[in-house]
Formats: sequence, C-alpha cells, structure tokens
Amino acid sequence: MAAGEPGASGGYCFRFLPQRTFASLSAPETTGRLRQWSMLGRIKAQAFGFDQTFRAYRKEEFVLAFFKDPNVIANLELLSDSSGQWMTLGTEVKNVEATGVPCTQLSMSFFNRLYDENIVRDTGHIIKCLDSFCDPFPISDELRKVLLDEDSEKYEVFSKPDRDEFLFCLFKHLCLGGSLCQYEDVLGPYLETAKLLYKDLVRILLACATLQQGVTNRRFRILLWILSSVMLTFCTIALVWGRCLDVLLFYLYLLCFIIFVF
Repeated sequence: MAAGEPGASGGYCFRFLPQRTFASLSAPETTGRLRQWSMLGRIKAQAFGFDQTFRAYRKEEFVLAFFKDPNVIANLELLSDSSGQWMTLGTEVKNVEATGVPCTQLSMSFFNRLYDENIVRDTGHIIKCLDSFCDPFPISDELRKVLLDEDSEKYEVFSKPDRDEFLFCLFKHLCLGGSLCQYEDVLGPYLETAKLLYKDLVRILLACATLQQGVTNRRFRILLWILSSVMLTFCTIALVWGRCLDVLLFYLYLLCFIIFVF
C-alpha cells in the first residue's frame, strides 16, 4: 500500500520512517553499557507515522489497524526467542490488547526514594543482600529485590501507578538486563542510560504535539516497546499537550483582541 492511501482497517494508513533514528541507542556510552548488560543488539526502536486523528477511546481499533497494515507487517522487527535474530512481523495479528503507558514523570528525582529507603547508599553504591532467586533472575542486592520481589518489605517503595510509568519500565528493563548480564555495583549508569533513552523516545511525541496546530490532517508518531512477545505501548502525552496548547492559543487570541480594542 502506497503512503497516503486509505488504510485497510479503521481508515488508518501507516508509514515506516527509517530515516528517524534514535541516537541514544548508538551513543558510545550507551553501547558499552548495553554490551555489559547483555542487551547490545537485543534492543531496538523503530518509528512509524500515520495520517488520521488518534482517539484514545478507539485505541483497540487503532492498534489492530497498525498490526494489519502492510507497511507495518513488512518492516516491524521482532526479536525471535528461538534464533535470537531480528525478523519482520511477516503476518497479520488477529487479536490485540492495547495498554496505555503513562509518561508523566519529567525528572529523575522520581528515583530519589531509592536513597531515602536505604536501597542505595549516599555514595551511589547499591546495597547487597542475601542471594535469592526470582525466575529467571538472581537477586543479590536490594535494588533487584525492589524490582522483582513482591514479598519484600520495600517492594511498596514504588506504587502500582509508579511501576506503570514508562520511565520505570525502561529503568527496570535496563537493571535486569539480558541472560549474561554483568550487574552494576552503583546506580548511576542505570539512571543515566534510562534518562538518555527516555528523552530520545518520548520527545518525538512532544514535537508532534507542538506542530499539530493549524494542520488539517494531524500527524503523530507512536512509540513501540517490543519485548520477547508482541506488546505495543503508546503514550497519549501528545493529546494532553495538544489540549494545553489549545488553551494557550485561546488566551493568546484573547490577549491580541484586548490589545487591538484598547
């Protein structure tokens, strides 16, 4: 299907955007850490665009249309559990479950509680604990206990809404790493890498929100997070910013009117 033609489902037409790269994933400081955490070559970000207005109440229809679009089927890459190689989706998805992932956190102070609750020392060193196991992850420090062990007394340091935040999901993914992960003794590298990736992945939504004013066919890009199975998460922060901009423009018009009249 050529770009610009009506979509096969729900009126949505998706375009693969190979020119949109994510510098945070190729930065030297990031690649070195991903290699240490056994994640280099096993984490990827791709961008797709679409030309219809996104409605949050129609998210299931939107996501299903995404996975049925020929441009997505031919270009969306997934990591095969069996071969460990990247492969394209290659077929239509019959059923989907769409889950909104909030991106409300705008500061890394979100993780200061790790210091306050004696999970990380003031020096940044992660406090060790007796070895245990949470399949398939070994737990040898208080940080992984907070991330994985629901029976831990400090698990509630992060509430359910906190754990749903994309920033937390990204941080957790980096901390747990791959099958041959060499864990860090200090918190800094995890926070720094999560911040780089988060800013790179989320800012595109803010840019699209600021450019949507005065455009008849609003154009957004969605954020995909693909793990071992097909799981799509996308952020509605663009809609929130869009509403804020609508209000701001209203007051700017009102101010110009007052200045003109008086």
